[in-house]
Amino acid sequence: MDIDTFWGLIEECRRQARGRGERLAWLRGELSRRPLAEIVGFQVCLDEVTYEASAWELWAAAERILGGRCSDDGFCCFGLWMVGLGRDVFSRAVTGPDAEPDALADAPEVRELARRPRELWNDDWPDWESLDYVAMEAYGIATGVDDDGDAFDDAVEAEQGEGNGGSGPLGERRGVRGEGEAAHGLPRLSAMFPVRPRSGLVL
Repeated sequence: MDIDTFWGLIEECRRQARGRGERLAWLRGELSRRPLAEIVGFQVCLDEVTYEASAWELWAAAERILGGRCSDDGFCCFGLWMVGLGRDVFSRAVTGPDAEPDALADAPEVRELARRPRELWNDDWPDWESLDYVAMEAYGIATGVDDDGDAFDDAVEAEQGEGNGGSGPLGERRGVRGEGEAAHGLPRLSAMFPVRPRSGLVL
């Protein structure tokens, strides 16, 4: 599976279904009807694009949106959520020639989050961990064998070869709790998501 086919599936699931659960069900069904090599290829592409999103500048954007704190696992899930926003948004924020994390402010999903308090985000919380398992689940459906993903993981690792994982985020770490520093690097996201400590005062 090449990257264009991967993004085509992401875009099609956005058109075909509403909500993450329905999108996952559509992707799972679509992938399970494809050759095993394509199912594995989907995971390889997903790993590649989320690796591209592993940058401190994007981590700062995640922390800004989430309110000032983002764990390693939280950032991984945030990267998967960004994939779910579609290729155009992802490209403008992550991989395009003029990529800028602050471009996330243009995404309708991000604008909708900014309109509501974080405690009311519920199912719209910006993470999509389940996307990382959909290819493995489709592989199990296609083979009819439930082996907890061992065969699938082996196939993915064989396709990836050496890979790029484990090197840590790229770039220079940026703080977001100070309004001046955050506004300089992420002006629109800073305006949309002011960071408030427990006292309720804006930092």
